[in-house]
Amino acid sequence: MEATVSQAPTTQSDSQRDLLVVKHLKKYFPVRGGLLKRVVAQVKAVDDISFTIRKGETFGLVGESGCGKTTAGRTILRLIEPTAGQVFFEGKDIAKAKAGEMKRLRRDMQIIFQDPYSSLDPRMVIGESIAEGLVAHGIGTAREREQTVLRVLRDVGLHPEHARRYPHEFSGGQRQRIGIARALALRPKFIVCDEPVSALDVSIQSQVLNILRSLQRQYGLTYMFVAHNLSVVEHISDRVGVMYLGKMMELADREEMYSNPLHPYTKALMSAIPIPDPNLKRERIILKGDVPSPLRPPPGCVFHTRCPIAQKGLCDKEIPAFRNVGQTREHWIACHLVGDKEGN
Repeated sequence: MEATVSQAPTTQSDSQRDLLVVKHLKKYFPVRGGLLKRVVAQVKAVDDISFTIRKGETFGLVGESGCGKTTAGRTILRLIEPTAGQVFFEGKDIAKAKAGEMKRLRRDMQIIFQDPYSSLDPRMVIGESIAEGLVAHGIGTAREREQTVLRVLRDVGLHPEHARRYPHEFSGGQRQRIGIARALALRPKFIVCDEPVSALDVSIQSQVLNILRSLQRQYGLTYMFVAHNLSVVEHISDRVGVMYLGKMMELADREEMYSNPLHPYTKALMSAIPIPDPNLKRERIILKGDVPSPLRPPPGCVFHTRCPIAQKGLCDKEIPAFRNVGQTREHWIACHLVGDKEGN
């Protein structure tokens, strides 16, 4: 039995603040088989998610590896085409934009890739890599593009002479700064940060996060920050969404999410966060079993096969609606058994 996934209510003041609105977004990858290579199944990487991102905020998207976070980010930017749903950027439906309009929109929407090594062309000096977007969009003269490259290099803590070096001459942390500079060159309004610090040492992670926050204040940027490290997300995010097997399980502002998680899956993730105090202990919630395949997701609630409070006959048959259960502030959850207006 299908349940309707609720769309977040938007007041007039909220709609003016929303930079990005995602409605019922789906991305299925076809699986082909047989002699005629017909579609025999669908991998449901992103399966009907809805949320908004407000101007100037950092929206964190978390979950286990393979839950659909990165696919959601790339589908929002139309780096891969959505199967269904709508994505509105400043009121424009990205999914319906033609090639010319989409090219203009890409100036305002950029991405920082997870791997700082494979995301840079080893045959190009980094000055050329950073200026690539400026050339593609026909922005400025050669001299003006050079000045833009030097400016964004300074903004991310690198030196002008670095523009003439090749990627192999830099460390991982420096390469990720170059990736940030490349995304920044077009002066975008919105950046998808696809696990930008997961491949870096812990000491370097904090430097990159501080750079991202400083640039956000300087340029008025809006981030969608994709990560599986909940400590990092807590440090940088304003609101947090939790995904599992292509579905949005819970969504709330940072303080509410970390102080009062409601969904059993979110609680299990939170229990794994290390406490930097040997005298304090947190009760660890161990989920049983493995994450099901998105090729054959479980019926009903996709989390019911691992959920400690799942109810037979309900959770394994009906898809829970994604509904707001908060009293004083929004707190969205997709669960049949928890999340009434009292916060229970």
